[in-house]
Amino acid sequence: MPVPKPRTPRGRAREAARRLAAEYPGEPVSLCELRYADAYQLLVATVLSAQTTDLRVNSVTPELFARWPEPADLAGADPASVEAVIRSTGFFRAKAASIVGLAAALVERFDAQVPSAMEDLVSLPGVGRKTANVVRSVALGLPGLAVDTHVGRLCRLLGLTAETDPVRVEREVCALLPASEWGGFGMRLILHGRRVCTARAPACERCVLADFCPSARVPIAAPPAGGRRAAGRTSGARPGG
Repeated sequence: MPVPKPRTPRGRAREAARRLAAEYPGEPVSLCELRYADAYQLLVATVLSAQTTDLRVNSVTPELFARWPEPADLAGADPASVEAVIRSTGFFRAKAASIVGLAAALVERFDAQVPSAMEDLVSLPGVGRKTANVVRSVALGLPGLAVDTHVGRLCRLLGLTAETDPVRVEREVCALLPASEWGGFGMRLILHGRRVCTARAPACERCVLADFCPSARVPIAAPPAGGRRAAGRTSGARPGG
């Protein structure tokens, strides 16, 4: 007997969350591809990840944190020296100013600790809601949907929202799922957007969401309940994004 397709945004969101959880199991902390030791390192790494790949960020953060391991160290760093370390991530002057500035703000206003409140996080230089939600959901275990280009694009393709503004996407999609699922759903959408539903060549034929996705290019039968579609398994190789 055919499985009924979810026809409402809420239904599609919940079914997508269920299937993506089977495809990419684990909590947000294990789904994040940035390497970090604590909330401070994840905060800095996420700021550096703008307009580049996690792989590139992971190639510079070991030296960055070896030279300036604590917020107080980075706050007092020579910006030119920081720029030299992070140059390969792109926009290195602006990023250096942001991470030195946010480190100084942590020392001056938050006793060198990463705050948990959204309003405090977004008050830091270079930190927007996406970065704040990554830190909240991955490092702090709090609800947060990080809307990057992958998340926004996939949410529109799935018909969960028509919005293009990340804040509005976050608000509309969060209303469709329990708060406890926001973090995992966002991180899994990022992985799915990198590995399967890419912007240039979406692989609908091996997508676990294709049978109910309004934007799927080909009709595909639903995968078995509770299991992965064999053709939908992805390799360990990680494309950039």
